[in-house]
Amino acid sequence: MIKFYQIRSPLTQVTEEHIDRYIGALSDALGETLVRSSLDEYLAEEFALLYVASGGSEGYFLQVFERLKARRCYILTSGESNSLAASMEILSYLRKHGGEGEILHGDIGQVADQIRLLLHAHRALAALRGKKLGCIGKPSDWLIASDYDSEAVQKRLGLSLVTIPMEELLAEIPLNAYEANEYTEAFLRQKFDRREVEKALYVYGAFQRIVARYGLSGLTVRCFDLLDTVHTTGCLGLSILNSQGVWGGCEGDLPSLLSMAVLGSVTGEPLFMCNPSRFDTKAGVATFAHCTIPTAMVRDYCLNTHFESGIGAAIQATFDLGDCTLFKCEGDLSRYFVKEGKILDTPFSDMLCRTQIRVGLDDFSYFLTRPINNHHILCRGRHADQVDAFFRLVQQG
Repeated sequence: MIKFYQIRSPLTQVTEEHIDRYIGALSDALGETLVRSSLDEYLAEEFALLYVASGGSEGYFLQVFERLKARRCYILTSGESNSLAASMEILSYLRKHGGEGEILHGDIGQVADQIRLLLHAHRALAALRGKKLGCIGKPSDWLIASDYDSEAVQKRLGLSLVTIPMEELLAEIPLNAYEANEYTEAFLRQKFDRREVEKALYVYGAFQRIVARYGLSGLTVRCFDLLDTVHTTGCLGLSILNSQGVWGGCEGDLPSLLSMAVLGSVTGEPLFMCNPSRFDTKAGVATFAHCTIPTAMVRDYCLNTHFESGIGAAIQATFDLGDCTLFKCEGDLSRYFVKEGKILDTPFSDMLCRTQIRVGLDDFSYFLTRPINNHHILCRGRHADQVDAFFRLVQQG
């Protein structure tokens, strides 16, 4: 159910019956019921519509403007009875006096699509509020441009950051314990050194306990510190977390973890934190690679060693081909990148991280002239419109 507050001039030929037919047709196209509400009910909703039903409504808008200006106004028009003209005057006034809003206009199907995107963005934002992200250890030394503004993220998304000493993780790993599940059992069935798999799963168990202890919805870890201390990696543990819906990133990369939280909330898809590794700009193909792919998003996989160190256990996966979305945002949410492409194949080279994906793209200018750091987040499906709608809400709200 979506509530709307209606304003219209009595000096118009549009009737309540006419309005009801329009609202009913829009409800049918949207798949959600639009319900007329009082002004108080409208203001109490996280997401609601302001329906300008006719021309001549501007003066009625001014009567309620002081109560409306603090919220973002989604102005619904019918395309009849000078509804659009009045809405443009109202939006102009709103913006000149410090308010925010946008007009929803088009045929029934187009308007339904616009409402659907906006509603999805509001629900994604609501799902993020109150969640906690954790950073175990400091960001890796090579992340020289990956700044994170916890105050801006808290203000805009309601996401808080918990910093956890690396020593706490290192104290948990020797407990040699984890809660078994379908992912741990599948890893143990792989034709790979069982001792190395078990060591990696003990790291996963440590992640499990830290997630539960702090009530985290996602974490990132300074994972290269594990190589010299416990002589394994966090790849399998992060893979399982991501498959279970807990965003897991490596190298203590907070902007990437934030990007995972945003894209995960918007799409509901498993996510692959990966490095751009090779560009063939002539062929329009980019290669992305990393070792922590969630197995919930792959067709098949085997285990290999961690690429940079040659130790531990990492994931070498193959993908179903098809649409994908690439995403990254700044650590203060001031800028973002989103691009849709197609997964073309999943090759393998000894000179890259173990899971490698070749993606067809039509433009590389962002990557080569104004990238947002190195790591990017990939998910299946086409989600650029949903991401754009989310950032219109976050950056202008």
